[in-house]
Amino acid sequence: MAPAARDDSRWVRRVMRASDALDLEPGVFTWTDPAAIARSLMRSARASTRRKSTPFRSAMSMLVFHLNRCGRRMPPERRACLEAAKDEL
Repeated sequence: MAPAARDDSRWVRRVMRASDALDLEPGVFTWTDPAAIARSLMRSARASTRRKSTPFRSAMSMLVFHLNRCGRRMPPERRACLEAAKDEL
């Protein structure tokens, strides 16, 4: 199976790319500035017309979803950055 086809078949990747609630900026979870990550998630949540909750809850849910799904493979410094983004929210 080609790498692109294998990537698209994973439901987690589909959720992160085509969330029902948020249109995320490309690469937002790879950024190194926790404040920028938090601002981007909130901006996406506020702009969304499809979310079912408050902007804060939608942004936090997407961040926690990413942390939970990638947690075991995530380097400690990456996890610390994303945990700091939770505090920024």
